[in-house]
Amino acid sequence: MARNKYPEETINQILTVALNLFMQKGYEQTSIQDIINELGGLTKGAIYHHFKSKEEIWQAVIDHAFKGVDEMLSGIRDDKELNGLEKLRKISQASLDNAARNELASVGPNLLRNPKLLAAQIENILDKAVPVYIQPIIEQGMRDGSIRTEYPRELSEVLVILTNIWLNPEVIEASPEMMLHKVRFFDEILKGLGLDLFDEQMYQRYEELFRVSAREVSKEN
Repeated sequence: MARNKYPEETINQILTVALNLFMQKGYEQTSIQDIINELGGLTKGAIYHHFKSKEEIWQAVIDHAFKGVDEMLSGIRDDKELNGLEKLRKISQASLDNAARNELASVGPNLLRNPKLLAAQIENILDKAVPVYIQPIIEQGMRDGSIRTEYPRELSEVLVILTNIWLNPEVIEASPEMMLHKVRFFDEILKGLGLDLFDEQMYQRYEELFRVSAREVSKEN
C-alpha cells in the first residue's frame, strides 16, 4: 500500500488495518509490525508519526468506532418525553445492544495489563460521561421523583465506574456465572442508593455478553 500524502487518509488506513487485525487476532496478539506488514509501503516511522504506541492506535480505533455515541447520549439526555430513570434505562440498554462496542470488547486488551488505557477510560468517565450525561439525568430523576438520592454526583460516579470497570470483562476476568452474580449484587447496591435500574431483559443481555466474552478468552488460551 503506497503512502498517502494526505495525513487524514493515512490515519484512516492505519485504523482500518489495525481494526481488522484486532478483530482477527485480538489486541494482545497484534503487534505494530503486524500492522506495518498489512500496510505495505507505509513505514514504521510513518505510523509512529501519527501514533506513539499500539495503545494509542487502539484508543483511536475505539474513538472512531464510537463517534456516534455522544450524539446518542445527548439525544436521550435531552428527550422531554422520558423521566430520569427511563433515560438511564434507555442508555443502559443502548450500551448493551451496541454491536460495535460488544464486538470490540470481545477482542480488546485486558485493561489491568494496560494501565494507560485503564487510566484513560477512568479519566473519560470522570471528566465527561458523569458531568455531561449521567449526573444531569440523575438530577432530573430527583426532581421528577423517579430516582431517590441526595448524592447525584456520587451516585453517577458509582454507576458509571462500576459498570465500566467492575462489570467489564476487559478488566476483571471471571466466569459468566460469577459476572452475572455481580450484576445482581450491583442491582441491590443501586436499589439501596435509590436507583431501581435493572430489569430481567438487562440481566439476559449481560449474561449473553459475558458468555461471548468467555468464549473469546477461551479461544485465546
